[in-house]
Amino acid sequence: MLSSPNEDRAVRITTRREREALVLSVSGDLDIDSVPPLGLALSSAAGDGSGPVVVDLSGVGFADSTTVNVLLQGHTALGDRLRLAAPSPFMQRLIGMIGLDSALPVLPSVDDAINAVLPSGPSS
Repeated sequence: MLSSPNEDRAVRITTRREREALVLSVSGDLDIDSVPPLGLALSSAAGDGSGPVVVDLSGVGFADSTTVNVLLQGHTALGDRLRLAAPSPFMQRLIGMIGLDSALPVLPSVDDAINAVLPSGPSS
């Protein structure tokens, strides 16, 4: 049986509870056709619980602008609860290139993201 060359890049999202956090481990290539499950997982997390929501990006090989949009929508829904963790080399370049780390916390590991005490935004 032959496997498709794209099978190894299919998007997989696994969720687990680790301490007080919900960890979403994402792997594969994220684009307009494959990113909706991540959006659904973030929307679901917004209504479920109060702890950190960590998106583990270590397995992401590619992401496009729709992925960035989904992450920003997740930030709108989750606020400071959302943390990006362990970005793959591709994601590190993308995050740095567009300045996503100025809008969302990006931490080097899942443990760092779970343990992070993030500064509160400016008070009004």
